[in-house]
Amino acid sequence: MVDAIYSALSGLQAFGRKLGVTAHNVANLNTDGFKKSRALFEEASPSGVAVRVDRVDSPGAPIPSEDGTGVPRESSNVTVEEEMVSLVTTRNSYTANLKTVQVEEELVGTLLDVID
Repeated sequence: MVDAIYSALSGLQAFGRKLGVTAHNVANLNTDGFKKSRALFEEASPSGVAVRVDRVDSPGAPIPSEDGTGVPRESSNVTVEEEMVSLVTTRNSYTANLKTVQVEEELVGTLLDVID
Protein backbone atom coordinates (compact mmCIF):
# COMPACT_ATOMS: atom_id res chain seq x y z
CA MET A 1 0.00 0.00 0.00
CA VAL A 2 2.74 2.45 0.90
CA ASP A 3 4.41 1.93 -2.50
CA ALA A 4 1.34 3.41 -4.18
CA ILE A 5 1.66 6.57 -2.09
CA TYR A 6 5.38 6.90 -2.85
CA SER A 7 4.75 6.42 -6.56
CA ALA A 8 1.89 8.92 -6.57
CA LEU A 9 3.86 11.50 -4.56
CA SER A 10 6.78 11.06 -6.94
CA GLY A 11 4.36 11.65 -9.83
CA LEU A 12 2.99 14.77 -8.15
CA GLN A 13 6.50 16.19 -7.78
CA ALA A 14 7.36 15.29 -11.38
CA PHE A 15 4.25 16.95 -12.78
CA GLY A 16 4.88 19.98 -10.57
CA ARG A 17 8.32 20.28 -12.14
CA LYS A 18 6.82 19.85 -15.63
CA LEU A 19 4.37 22.65 -14.84
CA GLY A 20 7.31 24.89 -13.88
CA VAL A 21 9.07 24.15 -17.17
CA THR A 22 5.89 24.96 -19.11
CA ALA A 23 5.42 28.20 -17.16
CA HIS A 24 9.02 29.21 -17.93
CA ASN A 25 8.43 28.54 -21.62
CA VAL A 26 5.22 30.60 -21.70
CA ALA A 27 6.85 33.45 -19.76
CA ASN A 28 9.57 33.66 -22.44
CA LEU A 29 7.26 33.29 -25.44
CA ASN A 30 8.13 36.75 -26.74
CA THR A 31 11.84 36.67 -25.86
CA ASP A 32 13.89 36.74 -29.07
CA GLY A 33 16.18 33.73 -29.38
CA PHE A 34 14.72 31.89 -26.38
CA LYS A 35 14.90 28.07 -26.64
CA LYS A 36 12.11 26.13 -24.96
CA SER A 37 12.69 23.24 -22.57
CA ARG A 38 10.90 19.94 -22.15
CA ALA A 39 10.45 17.86 -19.01
CA LEU A 40 11.08 14.20 -19.76
CA PHE A 41 10.05 11.50 -17.32
CA GLU A 42 12.16 8.48 -16.47
CA GLU A 43 11.59 5.55 -14.17
CA ALA A 44 13.19 6.01 -10.77
CA SER A 45 14.36 3.20 -8.52
CA PRO A 46 12.78 1.53 -6.58
CA SER A 47 9.50 3.12 -7.69
CA GLY A 48 8.53 6.53 -8.91
CA VAL A 49 9.40 9.10 -11.52
CA ALA A 50 12.52 11.16 -12.17
CA VAL A 51 12.43 14.30 -14.31
CA ARG A 52 15.07 15.31 -16.81
CA VAL A 53 14.80 18.77 -18.38
CA ASP A 54 16.17 19.07 -21.91
CA ARG A 55 16.53 22.18 -24.02
CA VAL A 56 14.97 22.05 -27.49
CA ASP A 57 17.34 23.74 -29.94
CA SER A 58 15.03 24.00 -32.94
CA PRO A 59 15.14 27.46 -34.52
CA GLY A 60 12.45 30.05 -34.01
CA ALA A 61 10.89 31.98 -36.85
CA PRO A 62 13.00 34.74 -38.41
CA ILE A 63 11.95 38.29 -37.57
CA PRO A 64 12.85 41.21 -39.83
CA SER A 65 15.51 43.52 -38.43
CA GLU A 66 14.32 46.75 -36.84
CA ASP A 67 17.74 48.36 -36.56
CA GLY A 68 18.30 48.84 -40.30
CA THR A 69 21.15 46.31 -40.58
CA GLY A 70 19.05 43.87 -42.59
CA VAL A 71 20.12 40.98 -40.36
CA PRO A 72 17.00 39.10 -39.23
CA ARG A 73 16.55 38.14 -35.59
CA GLU A 74 15.24 34.81 -34.38
CA SER A 75 12.04 34.57 -32.34
CA SER A 76 11.61 32.05 -29.56
CA ASN A 77 10.74 28.49 -30.57
CA VAL A 78 7.83 28.33 -28.10
CA THR A 79 4.33 27.78 -29.49
CA VAL A 80 1.32 28.63 -27.35
CA GLU A 81 -0.66 25.70 -28.72
CA GLU A 82 1.95 23.15 -27.72
CA GLU A 83 2.30 24.65 -24.24
CA MET A 84 -1.48 24.66 -23.68
CA VAL A 85 -1.70 20.97 -24.61
CA SER A 86 1.14 20.34 -22.16
CA LEU A 87 -0.79 22.19 -19.44
CA VAL A 88 -3.94 20.13 -20.00
CA THR A 89 -2.11 16.80 -19.89
CA THR A 90 -0.13 17.93 -16.83
CA ARG A 91 -3.34 18.93 -15.03
CA ASN A 92 -5.02 15.61 -15.80
CA SER A 93 -1.98 13.58 -14.75
CA TYR A 94 -1.57 15.62 -11.56
CA THR A 95 -5.24 15.02 -10.73
CA ALA A 96 -4.87 11.26 -11.31
CA ASN A 97 -1.87 11.05 -8.98
CA LEU A 98 -3.66 13.14 -6.35
CA LYS A 99 -6.65 10.79 -6.55
CA THR A 100 -4.32 7.83 -5.94
CA VAL A 101 -3.08 9.47 -2.74
CA GLN A 102 -6.66 10.20 -1.63
CA VAL A 103 -7.82 6.62 -2.25
CA GLU A 104 -4.79 5.23 -0.43
CA GLU A 105 -5.54 7.50 2.53
CA GLU A 106 -9.14 6.27 2.61
CA LEU A 107 -8.00 2.63 2.48
CA VAL A 108 -5.61 3.12 5.38
CA GLY A 109 -8.36 4.89 7.35
CA THR A 110 -10.78 2.05 6.70
CA LEU A 111 -8.16 -0.50 7.70
CA LEU A 112 -7.49 1.32 10.96
CA ASP A 113 -11.25 1.50 11.64
CA VAL A 114 -11.53 -2.27 11.16
CA ILE A 115 -8.61 -2.92 13.51
CA ASP A 116 -10.14 -0.79 16.27
